[in-house]
Amino acid sequence: MFYDVVDDPASHGAGELRAAYERALADVIDAHGAETVAAESGVDVDRLETLAAGESTELSVEEAMAVLAVDADLDAETMALELRDRLLMGMTTGVLDVDTLAAETDLDISGQEVQQSLEGRRRTTLAELAAIHRAIAVRNDR
Repeated sequence: MFYDVVDDPASHGAGELRAAYERALADVIDAHGAETVAAESGVDVDRLETLAAGESTELSVEEAMAVLAVDADLDAETMALELRDRLLMGMTTGVLDVDTLAAETDLDISGQEVQQSLEGRRRTTLAELAAIHRAIAVRNDR
């Protein structure tokens, strides 16, 4: 799962976290093949081949969870819920509200959009997830 792709997310930049997410996805693609992962996840095979080649492509959290679910005991929806739950718990531990989180991510999104992302009501990219994940981890490292 993405929340544990690196040991100390606070010590990594958002770009490094996104790269770690993409490596985890590439591992699934390498293990099962792009065609199989595309068929099971619904993600376009060309985008999966791009990831397998070590290049970035814009995926949503839901698409990424569908890829990870190919190689997991959980379905994509459950994995996305667990990820969001972990992020929300991190916000609680760090006493962090969505407006502060939006300000600390360097993303051009509002607190309301952060909240919608955390609730799964907004398409959230891996780049946005990485920035949110890192900001929460940094706050909890203080």
